[in-house]
Amino acid sequence: MTAQDILKKLVSFPVLGGESNLEIIHWIKEYIESFDVVTTLVPNKEGNKASLHCRIGPAVDGGVILSGHTDVVPVKGQPWDTDPFELVDKGDGNLYARGSCDMKGFLACCLAALPDMVKAPLKTPVYFAFTYDEEIGCLAAPSLIEHIKKAYVETPKYAIIGEASMLQPIIGQKSIHIIDITVNGSQGHSSRIKQEVSAVHEAARIVLWAEQKMNALIDSGSIDERFNPPHSSLHTGMIHGGIAPNIIANNATLSLDIRCLPQDDANQLYQDLLDYCKSREEALRSIFSGFKIEVVENHPIVPSLNTSEDSDAIDLIGKITGNYNWTTVSYASEAGHFANAGFQSIICGPGSIKQAHRANEYISKDQLNKGVDMMLALVKHLETSI
Repeated sequence: MTAQDILKKLVSFPVLGGESNLEIIHWIKEYIESFDVVTTLVPNKEGNKASLHCRIGPAVDGGVILSGHTDVVPVKGQPWDTDPFELVDKGDGNLYARGSCDMKGFLACCLAALPDMVKAPLKTPVYFAFTYDEEIGCLAAPSLIEHIKKAYVETPKYAIIGEASMLQPIIGQKSIHIIDITVNGSQGHSSRIKQEVSAVHEAARIVLWAEQKMNALIDSGSIDERFNPPHSSLHTGMIHGGIAPNIIANNATLSLDIRCLPQDDANQLYQDLLDYCKSREEALRSIFSGFKIEVVENHPIVPSLNTSEDSDAIDLIGKITGNYNWTTVSYASEAGHFANAGFQSIICGPGSIKQAHRANEYISKDQLNKGVDMMLALVKHLETSI
């Protein structure tokens, strides 16, 4: 099967983040095993989702993990011109479908190159590592990585995370942490604003606290010009509360999106938020004893990536793509998890991130073909060891 044939099949599985991916992962499993490669599934606790890993080549140290995810973001409310879950060739050199770029195109390249990987006299192995629930917080990566480290007697050296980068090596990413906050105040007549606790007012204070915390980091000199913006960001994306202008709101909700530079401590920022909310509770319970601020992680911290500029991983990508010009991104991926596990990690995959998460998402045929070429170049490289 060609990469385009495989991609056509992969995008036909409408697996959104949070949903069961068993149908697509079992199709991938059967495809891989048709080449006599042993696969391992790593299920979630409920048994309705699973990651997959396998090794192609000898059990020796120094191998390369190729990592991708099987889930995609929703299409509801987006103005698609075609069926999002059917690969469409409009004759303009692009292939349209949800996930074509982010990131089933990369998975298709891996699987299309599998016959060559199996036939090649590899001196160093290749591993596939495919996850679920990446789009809602990279939730499966930690358990998959832990399983890989226990399953093989040898130790892989590199991890290539195939997010769309136009095959340019990416060595840095910010962390991401999404937090949902519910403020429970006391309801009353708006004329009694000083005798009650307005949930809306307190939610607004949290918004201002987040902005002031961001500005304080900037003022302290915590800047990395490799990123855009070159600082950690704290952003309130949603806020809701109240039922009428003349009623003091007893409930408000908001969501914070925190993206940290590798040099900033995401865990400390979260603790600072918890401490601030606790201080507001203590300050206002003399007015309303039931005042409470509930802070819940929408998803846990996805760690940042900060691969060294002299990492061997950059040289590896350069050898198999011809591109040694690294960059950084402000979005998050599973790369930080692989890096924290001890693998030299780098993001590099076909397609443009500009096409991800939008209507009429596409990957160009040229990028898909170049993604396969990268895989075949990796095979040739591993025939002589690294």
